[in-house]
Amino acid sequence: MANSETFTEIAMSLPGAVSAPHFDRIAFKVRRTFATLAADGLTANLKFTPDEQEFKCQLAPTIFLKVPNAWGLQGWTTMVLSEANSEDILAALTMAHAHAIAKKP
Repeated sequence: MANSETFTEIAMSLPGAVSAPHFDRIAFKVRRTFATLAADGLTANLKFTPDEQEFKCQLAPTIFLKVPNAWGLQGWTTMVLSEANSEDILAALTMAHAHAIAKKP
């Protein structure tokens, strides 16, 4: 079982990652935001491609949930931290981070 401290530690260990306030959340970004942590520390949102989102949600439906709005259609996915372990978090953050460091075409 993971928590917000584990999530933050892993997010900040990724190359070039910085954190900054983002409304009521904490954003983790490189060139672009790749994840946000909820104020209560119970969930985080990560930016996947829609295909990655579908895969993660099917693979681990208790951990990953599609954000239920237009952001979710773009790949933003909620991660329930209490259902995840550090390996789940590292894999998800690494995937989201890769998109944030890539240059837009």
